[in-house]
Amino acid sequence: MGWESIWLVYTDFNTIRGLRSIYALCFKFTHVWAFDMMIQMYGALFLMAGPYALAQDTHVRGDVLYRLFTKKWQARLDFLLYLLFFFPGILALFWYGWEIASDSWRYQEVSWNSPARIQIYFFKTLIPLAGALMLLQGVAELIRCWTAMRTGVWMERLDDVRETEDMLTD
Repeated sequence: MGWESIWLVYTDFNTIRGLRSIYALCFKFTHVWAFDMMIQMYGALFLMAGPYALAQDTHVRGDVLYRLFTKKWQARLDFLLYLLFFFPGILALFWYGWEIASDSWRYQEVSWNSPARIQIYFFKTLIPLAGALMLLQGVAELIRCWTAMRTGVWMERLDDVRETEDMLTD
């Protein structure tokens, strides 16, 4: 789900950005809505990349001491931190995001920062959707932690994305 949504937003984002550049360079003309749409798409890309980054373990981690622990202690620490910090924060994101999105749909909200007044209720729907996907991935991470606490071995993650450096050295 994450990879597909990221590519969908990314291709739309670049298409709009490219068309905006062509209009500006060739015709000395640009649409007012194109810039606003690019900003909204960037926000969508950021929101939908969060669950995918968590699933791939590519989020930022300060592991100065963490890497020195055994796998079982890493799993225990992760399990505790997910319960204490991750789930309350993501539940708040989902809960308040749902309220924000439903209000936005009810009012058919448009951007007041734009002369084009683009509709933003579609994009605000991504807030609770991203929260729900983060919750789902959080449950998967708890299962990984529980398994690692019992066996001392981390479960393998899906290998559907690789760093450019890794691909070049293979």
